[in-house]
Amino acid sequence: MSEYKVEVTTGDMQYAGTLDNVYITIYGTKGQSERTKLNNFGIDFTAGKTGTYTIKVGSSLGKLLLVKVEKDPFFFLPEDEWYCSKIGVSTPEGEAIIFPCYRWVSSRELVELRGGKATKVFEDDHPFLTDHRKKELTFKKNVFQWKIKNDGMPHFLSLSEYELPAEIRFSKTRTSEIYQEKMMSVFELIIKGLARSADNWETIDDMKRVFWYKKTTMSEYVTEHWKEDEFYGYEFLNGVNPSLITCCSELPTNFPVTEEMVKPFLENGSSLKTEMTKGKIFLYEQSKLDGISPRTYNGEPLHVTPGLCLFYLNPENKLMPIAIQLYQQPSEQNPIFLPSDSESDWLLAKMFIKNADSMDHQGVHHLLKTHLLAEVFTVATVRNFPVIHPIYKLLIPHFHCTLNINLWARQSLLGPKDPQSGIQTSSLGLEGIQELMKRSHAKTTYSSLCLPENITARGLESIPNFYYRDDGLKLWNIIKSFVKAIVEYYYPSDSEVCKDSELQEWVREIFVHGFFGNKASGFPENFYTVEEVIKFITMVIFSVSAQHAAVNNGQFDYYSFIPNRPLLLRKPPPTTKGQSSMKTVLDTLPNVGVTVKMIVTVWVLTQKYSDAVTLGMYPDERFNEAAPKQMIREFQAKLSDLSESITLRNSQLQAPYTYLDPAQIENSITI
Repeated sequence: MSEYKVEVTTGDMQYAGTLDNVYITIYGTKGQSERTKLNNFGIDFTAGKTGTYTIKVGSSLGKLLLVKVEKDPFFFLPEDEWYCSKIGVSTPEGEAIIFPCYRWVSSRELVELRGGKATKVFEDDHPFLTDHRKKELTFKKNVFQWKIKNDGMPHFLSLSEYELPAEIRFSKTRTSEIYQEKMMSVFELIIKGLARSADNWETIDDMKRVFWYKKTTMSEYVTEHWKEDEFYGYEFLNGVNPSLITCCSELPTNFPVTEEMVKPFLENGSSLKTEMTKGKIFLYEQSKLDGISPRTYNGEPLHVTPGLCLFYLNPENKLMPIAIQLYQQPSEQNPIFLPSDSESDWLLAKMFIKNADSMDHQGVHHLLKTHLLAEVFTVATVRNFPVIHPIYKLLIPHFHCTLNINLWARQSLLGPKDPQSGIQTSSLGLEGIQELMKRSHAKTTYSSLCLPENITARGLESIPNFYYRDDGLKLWNIIKSFVKAIVEYYYPSDSEVCKDSELQEWVREIFVHGFFGNKASGFPENFYTVEEVIKFITMVIFSVSAQHAAVNNGQFDYYSFIPNRPLLLRKPPPTTKGQSSMKTVLDTLPNVGVTVKMIVTVWVLTQKYSDAVTLGMYPDERFNEAAPKQMIREFQAKLSDLSESITLRNSQLQAPYTYLDPAQIENSITI
C-alpha cells in the first residue's frame, strides 16, 4: 500500500471557497488512483486555507504525470464556484510536486493539471502527456475562437461576456466594486441635479465643482493651469497621449508658417530656420483625421479639425505652442492662430487641437493599441500554448481579465448598451472613431510599438523634461532583461526556437489575426532566433502593462476638467480672427449632462480596485523551478528601485509624472 499526501489550497479572494464536493484522481507512469472525494471534518474549502488529505493506492504510481480535479454540487444547492490555487502532492518516494491551477472551477467541469518543470512541445517524454497536450489545445481552440469581421480592425474573441469561462472572468469583487463606484458617482450627480441636465455651463469655474470629493493632485493642477501655453506643451510630452509629437526639421508644405509670424515667440535674434537646425522645433499633426465625417448633434453635423500645431523648446526648456492651423489645407477661412491673437481665439484653437487629440488618444492609442492588441495577444496565447509551456506561464499573468474588460467595453463604451457614454459622445461619434482606428491600424508598425525605436523615429531622444520617455525606456529595459533571462533559460539555442511548433503557431496567429498578414508592418510571421523572441515578448508585456498605464491612468487627471481635454465640441471652430469671446468658448463646450457623464466614465476607468496586481507581482506560483523564481525576484527588485527613483524625482516637480511608476502599473489590462 502506497500513500500520497495531497495539499489543496483555495484562493484567498472573496467568494473563493465552496461547499461543493471535490474529487481528485492522480495519474502516474504506472497507473492511476481511484477517483477520491476530498473530505475532512468540517468545511474543507474555505478562502485562503490549505487542506491536507491522504490518498491510498495499491502500489506506487511511478512518476506523476497529472492530477484530475472534479466538483459536484452539494446536495441540491445551486452552483458554488471554487477558486483552486494549487495542489501539492508528496509521493511515497519523497518527491513533492506542485500542480498549479489558479482558476475558478465549476460543477461537472473537468480540470486536468500538470505539474513540475515547464516543458516545450518536443520535451514531453511520455505518450500520455503528448496526448494530453494535443487534447488541451484542441479543446481551447474550440472554446476560444476568433471573430473575424473584415472591417480593418484586429480580430477578437467570438464569445459573449456571459459565455466566458469562469477562469477568465472578472472576480466578483471587481465586478461589484466597478458597479458601486459608478452608482455612487451617478447618485451624487442626481442629488446635485446635474446628471440629466441639458443646460449650458454659465462659467468655467462651475466645471471645477462637479463632485464634492473626487479629485487628485494632478486634476487640481490641471484646473489651475489648463490655459497656460507652458502646460499645454507639457501635456503633449507627459499627458495621456505622448505618442504623436515629433521633432520638425522642415515645415510641411501645407503649413505655411512664416518667420514673421513666430519671431516674437522665439529667442531674441533667432529665427524659425535656426531653431529647426538646433532641433528646437516640434510638430503635432492629425492628417489621418482628414475627411472623416463627424456625427450629428441636434440635427447638425459637428466639426472635427485635422489640425497642425507647431511647438518651440524655449531657452528655459519649456515646450511652447507657437502656431496652430486647424485644417490641413491653408486658406483664408483656415488662418494660422498665434499666441498673440485674442485670448478666446487662441484658447479655441488649442481646444480644437486637444479635441482631435482626445479622440485619437481614446480610439487609437488607448483602445486600439493597448486593449484590442492585448486581446489578440491573449487569444493567441490561450489557443496555442498549453498551461505547461514556459511562455504561457510567463505571459498569462499579463492577460488577467483582459478579455472580460474588452467584452464589457464593446457592450458599454462602444455598443448599444449606453450610447450616451464613452467615445460615442465624441465629436466623431462611434462610426468616425472606428474609421480613425481603421486608418491608424493600417499604418501600425512593429517598430512603433517598441518604445526605443518609437522615440528614435520621432527624434525625441534628447528633448528635456520628457518623463514618459525617461521612465518608459527604463521600464522597457527592465522588462527586456527579465524576459531575456526567462527565454534564454528555456531556449538555450536558436534551434530550439525554430522547432517549437507551438511558439511558431502563436506568433503566426498574431501576425494573421492582429495584422492581417501585412509584411509591410514589420511584425514577425515566424521566429528564427532567441533574440527575436525576447524582443517580441518584451513588446507584448510592455504594451499590456506600462503602455496601457501611460494612456489610461491619467484619464481622470486630464479629462475631468472638460475644457482641458474635450471629447465633444458643439460649435464650429473660428474661421476669422477677432470674432470670438469667452461666451463662445462656453457655448462650444459640452452641456452639463454630457460633461458629467464623461467625468464619471474616466473616474471609473482610473480607480484602483482591491484585486489589482501591480507590475512584476506574480501571486500565482506557476513556475516550479528555482531559476525562474529567482529571476522574478530580481525583476521585482529592479522595479522597486525604479519606483523609488521616480518617487524621489516627482517630489521635486510641480506636476509629478506618476503613470509609469511600477507601483502604479497593473500587470495586465483590467480596466
